[in-house]
Amino acid sequence: MSNHDFTVDAHDAVRLTPVSCLVLGLIGLRGPSTPYDLKKAISRSVSYFWPFPHSQLYGEPDRLVEAGLLSRKTEEGGRRRKLYRLTRKGDAALKRWLKTSPDELYELRDTAVLQLFFSEFMSEQDLVKLARHQARLARERLSTYAQIEQKNLPRMGRNRRMAPLFLGIRMTKLYLDFWEDIAKNPPPAEAIAEDVKTPRLSSRRPR
Repeated sequence: MSNHDFTVDAHDAVRLTPVSCLVLGLIGLRGPSTPYDLKKAISRSVSYFWPFPHSQLYGEPDRLVEAGLLSRKTEEGGRRRKLYRLTRKGDAALKRWLKTSPDELYELRDTAVLQLFFSEFMSEQDLVKLARHQARLARERLSTYAQIEQKNLPRMGRNRRMAPLFLGIRMTKLYLDFWEDIAKNPPPAEAIAEDVKTPRLSSRRPR
C-alpha cells in the first residue's frame, strides 16, 4: 500500500487510492455523474494541480460500487450511460479521507529543472533558450488561470474551491520570475575555483 492510500475503516479492507477519493469527491460535488462527466470536470479543474492518467477513471467507479461506496444506475435507452451516485458509506469514506492530512510536502517533478541541474553540459545560449521557453509556458498558464478566474470568480467568489487556483497563480508567477531571471542572468557552468572556496578548518591542533 502506498503512502497515498488508506482503508475505509478497521473492519473493511477496501483500499482507497487518491483516484478513488477524487471520484468520490467529484460525484459528491456534482451529483450523479458518468465517467465522461468526471473526465470533463477534471480537465477544467483538478488536472491543473493533480495530473494523472484519465484512463483510471473508467474502472474506478465500478470498483467503488462493489465496495458499496457508490451506487450505479444504467439508462434504459439511448447510449445506456452509467450514472454513479455517492452512498452514505461513500460519503463517510470521503469525509474520513479529508480528515487524514498527508504526511508529506508537495512533489516537484519538472523536467526543465532536471535539465537545469545538468545544464553545465549545455551552452549558455541553449540554457537561455530553455529558460525563455519555460517562461513562455508560464505566461500561457497564467493566461489560462486568468480566464478561469474571470469565469468563476463572479459566482463563486474566493471560496474554498477557488483557493487552489489562487495558489496556482502564485506558484506560476514565482516560476515565471525564476526562469526570466535565469534567462537574463544565466548562472556560470564552472565550479568555484579551489583557491577562492571557503577554507576548510584545519584538523591540526595549534602548538
